[in-house]
Amino acid sequence: MKQINIKLLLGCSALMLAGQSCTDLTETTYDVIPTSGTFGSTPAQASALIGPLYNGLGDYYGNMSNLNTTTDEQIVPTRGGDWKDGDNWKRLYQHTWDPITDNGQFNGPWTWCYNNITSINQQLGTITDANTKAELRALRAFFHYQAMDLFGNVIISDAVTAATPKQNTRAEVFAFVEKELLAVYPSLSDVSGGAYYGRMNKYVADMILAKMYLNAQVYTGTPRWADCITRCDNLIKSGKFQISGDYLSNFSVQNQNSPETILATPFDKSKRDGFNHQMKTLHYLNQLTYNLGTAPWNGWATVTEFYNSFDDKDIRKKQWIVGQQYKADGTPLKDDALDMVYRPEIESFTFDAGANGRLAGARSQKYEIQKNNSFTSQDNDFVVYRLADVYMMRGEANFRLGNVGAALPDFNVVRKRAGMPDYTSATLTLNEILAERGRELAWEQHRRQDLIRFGQYTKAWRFKEASQPFRQLFPIPKDQLSLNPNLKQNPGY
Repeated sequence: MKQINIKLLLGCSALMLAGQSCTDLTETTYDVIPTSGTFGSTPAQASALIGPLYNGLGDYYGNMSNLNTTTDEQIVPTRGGDWKDGDNWKRLYQHTWDPITDNGQFNGPWTWCYNNITSINQQLGTITDANTKAELRALRAFFHYQAMDLFGNVIISDAVTAATPKQNTRAEVFAFVEKELLAVYPSLSDVSGGAYYGRMNKYVADMILAKMYLNAQVYTGTPRWADCITRCDNLIKSGKFQISGDYLSNFSVQNQNSPETILATPFDKSKRDGFNHQMKTLHYLNQLTYNLGTAPWNGWATVTEFYNSFDDKDIRKKQWIVGQQYKADGTPLKDDALDMVYRPEIESFTFDAGANGRLAGARSQKYEIQKNNSFTSQDNDFVVYRLADVYMMRGEANFRLGNVGAALPDFNVVRKRAGMPDYTSATLTLNEILAERGRELAWEQHRRQDLIRFGQYTKAWRFKEASQPFRQLFPIPKDQLSLNPNLKQNPGY
């Protein structure tokens, strides 16, 4: 009979981890096709089945990074004809996106969530190992949480069915995700790193719940600050994670051993590609700075006011590239007749063709740029959740409950690492909490959530007028409305 070759990763259960983080592979050959329905009953067999499901988690960066352009920290100016793209970046940034014209921007994240949910449901019917089933239910809850956060009233899909799924309220999806995570929590692993790097475990479940409780008032109308504190306490008191002494080490090319990471999605420039941060942000001529195999695309920059929110003494300001650029040998670069100097100031959303527009805006080097790289992807793992966020979530929740004394040390843990003075009861305010979260978590895909929670997402900022409150949710993609008559479009669209 036909043989089935299934790759099992030693020290990792997900095929997506076959990068710099975990490269040993052992092949197990099954000489018959399993027909008894019991394949997946052992941990080894279960690992083979769930590997591709974690590959789907690896698409988090690709799906969320574009949507970060709807915030005040990321901008994609039109530079001559470059990045014009039918003005879709402009519409995202200015909150004037159209559910028809921009359907692709939203259908991608929707299908990412529900294709993965469907795949998980299919495997849950095969796997019998209780711990693996718990892990997959947690992963399924993560995708439901993402869909709820982006689109509001979405679908709860907890089984394979031929019936047309109904649309649930945001509050119902919130309750489903919470119930699922609490139900599987006792069966989730308490191992962090190693075999559970990039996988669902108790700590990732705590993090998802903390995030949900932090934003519960937005999702359900009822604040859950105390519950957020409880989940943050679990993470901090576990002793499994520590604040890294070097802020930027969390994002280095070889960042898989960061003590701060709670969940990352592993990448490898050749085996699991897709992390192309450097291509999106660097100028074409920076190919010569880092000896890259391909010229970058000169697109993404940070908004001028966001860059200026960093004190010059703030270590985190080093995540931005400004000033004169050089070749690898130290020779100053020029763009046409201009010295190739990145300036933080972005004077217009749309520039005429030429070097002036090409050099506008500070660029990101938060994720270390991999030198001598012939690929368009890099080896850095993308950090989804890390401990600094936990401290700031707990601090914010305590602050909102009126316990400023408990909030201060949590924020000052983060401030100390940044080389900044401690907050006091006089200097720690809600506005300052939002600003500090921005400085710490820039371009980590948390900004939209934060701005909405603080009531700032629809406010005016550079090149953007105030937008309507309904823009806090993205439109249900028209493709999905056509496929499922039970879906109703979000108000305003």
